[in-house]
Amino acid sequence: MSIDDPARPETPRPAPPDGPSGPAVRAGDPARADGTATAPAVPAARAPEPAPATAATTAGTGAATTAATTVGTGAATTAATTATAAPATPTARPGDGKGEDTGEGADDGGPAVPPAADGTPAGPPPSPPEGAGSPAPSPRASRAGLRPLVLRLHFYAGLLVAPFLLVAAVTGLLYAASYQIEKVVYADELTAPVPEGGKPLPLDEQVRAAVEANPDGTLGSVWASPGDGTTTRVLFPNPALGESRSDAVFVDPYTAEVRGELVSYGGSGALPVRAWISELHRHLHLGEPGRLYSELAASWLWVVALGGLVLWLRRRRATRGARGVLLPERGATGRRRTMSRHGAIGVWALPGLLFLSATGLTWSAYAGENIGVLREQLRGATPAITATVDPSADGAAGGHEGHGGAHGDTGHQPGAGGDVGLDRVVETARAEGVTEQLVITMPADENGAYVVTENDTQWPVHFDAVSVHPTTGETVDTLAFADYPVLAQLTQIGIDAHMGQTLGLFNQILLAALMVGLIALIVYGYRMWWQRRPTRGAAFAFGRPIPRGAWRKAPPATLAVLLVAAVLVGWFVPLFGLGLLLFLAVDLVLGAIARSRRRRATGTPAG
Repeated sequence: MSIDDPARPETPRPAPPDGPSGPAVRAGDPARADGTATAPAVPAARAPEPAPATAATTAGTGAATTAATTVGTGAATTAATTATAAPATPTARPGDGKGEDTGEGADDGGPAVPPAADGTPAGPPPSPPEGAGSPAPSPRASRAGLRPLVLRLHFYAGLLVAPFLLVAAVTGLLYAASYQIEKVVYADELTAPVPEGGKPLPLDEQVRAAVEANPDGTLGSVWASPGDGTTTRVLFPNPALGESRSDAVFVDPYTAEVRGELVSYGGSGALPVRAWISELHRHLHLGEPGRLYSELAASWLWVVALGGLVLWLRRRRATRGARGVLLPERGATGRRRTMSRHGAIGVWALPGLLFLSATGLTWSAYAGENIGVLREQLRGATPAITATVDPSADGAAGGHEGHGGAHGDTGHQPGAGGDVGLDRVVETARAEGVTEQLVITMPADENGAYVVTENDTQWPVHFDAVSVHPTTGETVDTLAFADYPVLAQLTQIGIDAHMGQTLGLFNQILLAALMVGLIALIVYGYRMWWQRRPTRGAAFAFGRPIPRGAWRKAPPATLAVLLVAAVLVGWFVPLFGLGLLLFLAVDLVLGAIARSRRRRATGTPAG
């Protein structure tokens, strides 16, 4: 069946068995008292025999009760009343104690209609009288029509995108632990013993020791020792190592002894172990093509999370109090227990999952580019500090005479050719209030200025910056983090929190717990899909998707709004749009296969 076809039974409905006094009477067929059809005649009224109650529901489904009463002058009138009640106990499969899935609609949380008293499967509701107008859909009916759409999207997204989310969760868990691993593995390079009464040497002297240890390198920046017992990191950019990589020389600030050399990656200064895990999480070591996996995961994570919340809250609408939403159901078994755990974990993990999805998209390949354009249009881009000096200014020309050689292969050399040196630069920066975890970037050329930036990513964060004239030691420009646009501030803090830096160790523990929760959600989701598989008539089968055609019940205006929203979001987040088109294509293929099988089963010719 196609995406446009409502769900139909796969096999013809069997005729009802004959009653004790002849053929069963059908609605609309006049009957005599002897059971044979004739002209309209009123048979003797007889109370129907009680039938055993039958319920076929899955976990969390409301029980449905159908009452069939035959009255009147030859025409049988059927009244179907659906009442919401406490969840019914699933029908147990022989020997396994699990709830048995008996219908495609079982997974959507809607009522399952039991067969009539004589065993006849329930058919569609009677058509309205000819000429009667269709009643306007009520708000409740509109919501009921949208819910299967959400459920079907959640099913396909969870089934097809979950493998990418699982990889992102496992690698994200490793990255959350990488900071502590880095501290242990590279303890010799990152730390230095503090001598009794020891005082750090001048920064210029520490940098000279690093330059001597790496004479062929080009000096790029210096990470001053952030505190007692930590080393100074001197970075030499090396294009041969790859983009954003530098040779890092670690210097003891008390003795100027070189304690080691490693490769440093990116603005966070990740060392080899953390950098390897970071790239595994980012693109699986496949380069730019590999980034598509992480962007696909981030593009769909928020959709799956919000859709799951809507489904869970509607399923638990009959539960009073927060416990039914926030905690798994007590005493549940089989698929009901799996769904209860899946839903409760999802509610707790939802804020973190939405946060990771939003922040992860900010530096993705395609959606990240659109986000950058939007930030610029909203005047939320990160501002830049002035890092050049006017060569015609007083003292500038004289200070740089004979200093050009300092910008050769070895880069800018602090203190050479009239340069004021790093200690004077740091003194100027501290006078401007730039004091926390300083990173000093060398002038880019003969007209460049030193840029001193705070790199304190832990809350309360410090990202103030100042540029300093290399020959006069005077302030060229300042940039306070408080002056950033609000959107730029949120982006900076959000990315750092995504990387586990904003709250330090506590941040990393939160990320690890969130990744464990996401892994559990995926495992429970696949388990529900497996538990929903048919268990009769097939040696091996998978869980079935939710029936098609339910979107017809939704109001046209609501469908139009959803279509426009899907197009806009798909354009802004391209991998969401491509994924949605893929789901539709899969759905159409499955529908064509179902129609073909139905035609072969019933002998109906194609067309």
